[in-house]
Amino acid sequence: GWKATGKAEAWAVENGTIVCKSGGGGYLLTEKEYGNFELRFAYKWSKEGGNSGIGLRTPFKGDPAYQGMEIQLIDDAGWEKVHKFKLQPYQHTGSIYDVQPAKQQANNPIGEWNTVRVVAKGRDLLIEQNGKELVKANLDAYPDKADKNHPGLKREKGHLGFQSYNIRVEFKDVVVKELE
Repeated sequence: GWKATGKAEAWAVENGTIVCKSGGGGYLLTEKEYGNFELRFAYKWSKEGGNSGIGLRTPFKGDPAYQGMEIQLIDDAGWEKVHKFKLQPYQHTGSIYDVQPAKQQANNPIGEWNTVRVVAKGRDLLIEQNGKELVKANLDAYPDKADKNHPGLKREKGHLGFQSYNIRVEFKDVVVKELE
């Protein structure tokens, strides 16, 4: 039920875990489209400096961060040390990329699992990590973003998936529940 949009060889399944072995894999997207849903999963980084994301309501073609929505997953604590530049507020884990910054950071240390819960119901979006609310937003609150760079904010449904950006990241316990 998944399809890679980049280098398929970047993705694998190891011991029941979806693994992005390296960067360059684009996204691994569900074949099915979802509108109203609850998405739960766990992820962990292999080392410092990791960057990934969750594609929501995205089409197969185009950049999910703009044609759909990208929820950022990043090593908030280690990014600047490894890559030598400071993250913008909208680039922290849980943020709707380039739209709505997360309220707080809640990453576990590198090598430990982080749990994520995303609930999309109509225009409302809730993002939690490790039991803490990071974003609670109504997508209608960003008309300028939707009209300019982020037409995906207007999408009612699309594919869900994980981003391959730069280093190994693992995903497990992936559950999607459709909501009415």
